[in-house]
Amino acid sequence: MFRTFRIIWSSFKVALQEFRSNKLRTFLSLLGIIIGIFCIISVLSTVASMQVAVNNDLKQLGNKAIYIDKWLYSGGPDYPWWKYVKRPTPKYAEMQLLRLKVPDAAHMVFELQTDDKVENSDNVLSGVHYYGNTEDFDKVQTVNIGAGRYFQQVDFDRGSPYVVLGYRIAERLFIMPYKAVGQTVKLRDGKTAVVVGVMEKQGQSLLDTWEFDNSILLTYNFMKQLVREEYANPKILVQASSAMSLQAMKDELRGAMRSIRKLSPTMDDDFALNDIDSITKFFDPIFRILNIGGWAIAALSLIVGMFGVANIMFVTVRERTSQIGLKKAIGAKRRTILTEFLMESAFLCIIGGLIGLVLVFLLTLVIGTALHFQVFIPLNIIILAVCICLVTGILAGIIPAFMAARMDPVVAIRSK
Repeated sequence: MFRTFRIIWSSFKVALQEFRSNKLRTFLSLLGIIIGIFCIISVLSTVASMQVAVNNDLKQLGNKAIYIDKWLYSGGPDYPWWKYVKRPTPKYAEMQLLRLKVPDAAHMVFELQTDDKVENSDNVLSGVHYYGNTEDFDKVQTVNIGAGRYFQQVDFDRGSPYVVLGYRIAERLFIMPYKAVGQTVKLRDGKTAVVVGVMEKQGQSLLDTWEFDNSILLTYNFMKQLVREEYANPKILVQASSAMSLQAMKDELRGAMRSIRKLSPTMDDDFALNDIDSITKFFDPIFRILNIGGWAIAALSLIVGMFGVANIMFVTVRERTSQIGLKKAIGAKRRTILTEFLMESAFLCIIGGLIGLVLVFLLTLVIGTALHFQVFIPLNIIILAVCICLVTGILAGIIPAFMAARMDPVVAIRSK
């Protein structure tokens, strides 16, 4: 065990010495390894970070949530919008009937959504998202209040002129977001409302699913006073209970909605049931293609790098022929010589991989600063990169190592 560790340590020192003594030659030879590892880590890390960001954004849409809408959310180049545009929009009365017909649903919400302006004194903000919801909204969605409070049941019942502001809206209107609580803002058509709460800062999301920072929340009954229901993109949010599968809930909702709308068995659905799992699966092929592209570029670079490392090892064997002869003359076995050169080749590749890793780390800092999108390097990807370096190094050094191990000690000593 001690002998094996000594061989590994010796090979590491020799590889480091080779890099120090011939920096330019070694760097150019390792360039393929550096580019290959850079491509693998950067692509896999970016895709992994995007997947985490997308999943976090989709979680904001609600866990085990189903959206009943006239539109199908899957989209795509062949999206038949003309098929959905004539469909009737969901109604508040339909949600009330659904509660009776589907008692297994954990929560149901009726939502209205529109974009308009918000004013405070001389400050006017346009393009603000208005969300008017019924009382179970905070149970389906995660609404974190940073200052003030959320709506109470009496607010929902009476349609009180209260609003909860997103962090960015409160910041732009009142400078200090917490100062917005208790203040009055002017909504569309000059309607005034009192700010009862401010949501915590959400930060920029990849999908802008809800974009709470640039939104205001209202109760459904208050929202009806501002906009007509059919013109406010109405939808019904349903959350399945923990004991019920998403598919079972969709089947119940489909049957209930067809019954409510009195659709005959031969008629198609005139509504869409959109669940978060389906939206998540939409992104899987995109991430898969990105991964394949990264691996393709990396494979080409690693093959080039492998030849570069092999060239270094051939030169190293030639330069140290007499040393190899002396080692074999004093009793060094073939497997010892073979192991030393294979480990040296592997460590050279690991050095190239570490350089690539540092470059990727610098790239993550640049991306994070420029795009406000956090890219991280998962530990499993770092371990994968190290394993790739080891395999590449062994493959690159196996022929030079065999040549060194099979040398005749007498001929090798005389070669100097």
